[in-house]
Amino acid sequence: MNHKQQIMQLADARGIIRAKDLETTGISRNYLYKMHKDGLLKKISTGLYTLPNALATEHLTIAEVAKRIPHAVISLISALIYHELTTQLSPDIWIAVPKSSRKPNIKYPPINLTYISNPAYSFGIQKCIINGVPVKIYSPAKTVADCFKFRSKVGLDVAIEALRNVRRSRKATMDELTEAAKVNRVLKIMMPYMEAIV
Repeated sequence: MNHKQQIMQLADARGIIRAKDLETTGISRNYLYKMHKDGLLKKISTGLYTLPNALATEHLTIAEVAKRIPHAVISLISALIYHELTTQLSPDIWIAVPKSSRKPNIKYPPINLTYISNPAYSFGIQKCIINGVPVKIYSPAKTVADCFKFRSKVGLDVAIEALRNVRRSRKATMDELTEAAKVNRVLKIMMPYMEAIV
């Protein structure tokens, strides 16, 4: 199998590839540029490539961010949108990273960054595949608890809407919401709203 075939196979398996993916297999990054020029790969943003016939989903930008910042967890508004728990729209991809992390150097897509300390950072992470890319995203219960924790950032109305929607859709139980609220230290804040929707 030649290098082009290996790259095509890699792009098919991973959905989105970048130069670092090739370097781990010993293939020069120059192949990406050449294959893009020849129409064998599609450039979706700076340094990210996919197969020309790959289906783009509405969550493609989430996959792009996950590919560039593997330790990031999709959170807050972006997680609400993914879980269909809000009517909000956002051009930014909302992510959480550990408090000790450096600020990611990423120009596109725009990100809204939140630093979170453990155990809140590592609690409630779900893994999914978007456009062939492994993505970490907070569970519905953790996302709602995060909205209450960061209510000054997202708005209390967004947090309340998310709580109502998560109960209506049954995407989280009261026990899961309570556990997430305890981890985020917002149980006292959330409890009156949780009692109101029961």
